[in-house]
Amino acid sequence: MRIVAIALFFLTSTAFGEMLETENYKIVITKHCDEGEVSCEEISYTGTSKRSGNSIHLKGKSLHQTCADGITPCRFLGYRFQNGNITYSVYESGLLQVIREPEEILIEEQGSWSY
Repeated sequence: MRIVAIALFFLTSTAFGEMLETENYKIVITKHCDEGEVSCEEISYTGTSKRSGNSIHLKGKSLHQTCADGITPCRFLGYRFQNGNITYSVYESGLLQVIREPEEILIEEQGSWSY
């Protein structure tokens, strides 16, 4: 029974998540929405610094370009997470961008996805 519980934990934490790795960070994105939903308002972000080992856990949502009607989500762009006046954006292209409002770029690194 213990082996099943460990295996289940491993599967839920890796198989259903996406990982972006940049030069300095590892980011795990986990969706908490039903399969097939176009946009998701319940997404978790765990970002870990490769240098310090410090992690941050955030909740956020998916980002989409809207269709011609200006309402319907069309093209998937990535994910957005808010922590006070700091916005963490993780794009489909593999770009990690952390911005302190109004427009101070704190981090901007290109990475690659693994699923």
